[in-house]
Parts: sequence; structure tokens; C-alpha cells
Amino acid sequence: MPQLRVHSFAVSLDGYGAGPDQSLDHPLGVRGPELMEWFFHTRVWQRKQGQDGGETGIDNDMAEQGFANIGAWIIGRNMFGPIRGPWPNEDWKGWWGEEPPYHTPVFVLTQHPRAPLKMAGGTEFVFVTEGIHAALEQAKAAAGGRDVRLGGGVATVRQYLQAGLIDELHLAVRPVLLGAGENLWHGLDMHALGYECVKHLAGERAMHVILRKRA
Repeated sequence: MPQLRVHSFAVSLDGYGAGPDQSLDHPLGVRGPELMEWFFHTRVWQRKQGQDGGETGIDNDMAEQGFANIGAWIIGRNMFGPIRGPWPNEDWKGWWGEEPPYHTPVFVLTQHPRAPLKMAGGTEFVFVTEGIHAALEQAKAAAGGRDVRLGGGVATVRQYLQAGLIDELHLAVRPVLLGAGENLWHGLDMHALGYECVKHLAGERAMHVILRKRA
């Protein structure tokens, strides 16, 4: 059965999935790129940048798994861009240039309507104003029997966790302490929500932890 998966979601040892003060210059927040150091060295990352090389190994294997059998994505508005409030115009097309890395429909949670945006390589951004359940319903329909990947950011993942809608959560835990930013675990009782750790694996630059919703 198709699942809603969070994959390759990097967090610090103290639970932060983004640094403070996110902006155009700091899309992951101040010190946020430290969370993604495990990914930047992998072969899958280099390939998505159109480059050769990159490391193989456990980190790369885990990153590769995150792109397998994905038919659609869901992301929060903050992950799409730094713009707040009503769309001042539709010039902003995301952080990724003319060909984003998704190559599937991507459903963007927002409170402000915007026309769908088709990009090169098969990515189409669809802006959903009816909430997380509507986005998931649309994403599952678009995924054609494959899984839906929930990309983030932190607030979006927290909403879906609180609603018990995520089937599997892969965390890449980085050995850094951010001390501030967006904390994934704040106020969440994951055991009470029905989640358990089913696997943990040490990679080259991150500890990979898999949580699943209990049956």
C-alpha cells in the first residue's frame, strides 16, 4: 500500500531540523547547512548537481532509498521559498532553478492561492490551501500507486506527525548541537502518537534512524 514517507530529514543531536533566522541568504537558517553535510558528499547529491564523483557508502545508500518509488511530494511553503503572506507576484519559482530535483508533482501547503507552476523535468508545483489532509489526498491521487514523500520543513513534518499521518520517518542525525532554530520534537510525544524505532545505522557522517507507525 502506498505510504507517506519522510526521508533523509537531517536533525541535530538536540533535535533541530533548521537553524534560526531563515532567509533568502540562509534558506536552512543560520548554521543549517551543517545538518546537510552528510548529504553533500554523497554520489546521489553530486549526480543531482550534474556532476560526477561523490562518495558511496551508507550515507549514499540511505539517500538513494529516499528517491525510490516516489510518485509525488508534499512540502511546506517555507521550503518552497522565503516569501510570506499573499504572493506579491509569481516570479518566485523556488530555490532550484528551471529544473527542480523532484521530477514529479509537488504539493505546496499555503494559505494563499496560486496557479500551478510547471517546470522543466516533469516537476509541477501545485499550491494547496485546504490543509494537510487535502494535500495528502491530492498527492496520493497524483502518485499513481507509488509513495508520497514529505519533504519538510520542520513545521510541516510536525503537523503530519501530530495528525499521525506519516508511515515512516528516516532521520539523519548529525553530531552537531545547534542550540536554536526549529525543533522537530518540541511538544511531541512520539510514543503516544504510535511511533517506534525499527532501525538505526551508523553512516559516514550521520546516524540513520528509522521510525515507523505501529500497526
